[in-house]
Amino acid sequence: MKVLGLTGGVGMGKTTLGALLAEQGARVVDTDVIARQLVEPGQPALPEIAATFGPRILSPAGQLLRDELARVVFSDPAARQKLEQILHPRIRHAWQQQLADWRSAGVPLAVVIIPLLFETGAEAHFHKILCAACGPASQQERLAARGWTPEQITWRLAAQLPIEHKMARSHHVIWTEGSLASTARQVELLRPGA
Repeated sequence: MKVLGLTGGVGMGKTTLGALLAEQGARVVDTDVIARQLVEPGQPALPEIAATFGPRILSPAGQLLRDELARVVFSDPAARQKLEQILHPRIRHAWQQQLADWRSAGVPLAVVIIPLLFETGAEAHFHKILCAACGPASQQERLAARGWTPEQITWRLAAQLPIEHKMARSHHVIWTEGSLASTARQVELLRPGA
């Protein structure tokens, strides 16, 4: 099974690229989705996060208040590191288990979307690494459209390697600045399953 890692900056089109690769027949697992699943009520990570960051990050119903947790961890590198120590090993185990299942099933091409691929030292797990990228103005516009404040955008960007570093360390860069058709054409030209 050929395994591709897909990374890029926040708001730069990783999810869109994942969907385009899935249309070409790849199986896709998104670590952001895994991370959301791991903090659902009943999952062991949630009480560990609450014990680390206090009850203020939980709703009265016991659900994670994502915005509150983000405010805490993205404004404090030490707090972010604590959260990553709780979540990153669980996230890695989950996507590696998914790859093992697909490998057993004879799947020819798999893609793992990992925003922090380089930051977590995951490069060795992939045959090739793709990077979704766009210009800073488009990135800011996309993140603002999500309802993020300029401060939130600054915090999130500071938590990741600069996109130039990710681009330089990737095998292929997909420029997501233009139309969806343009992005799809770049994915087709890659022939990721070949």
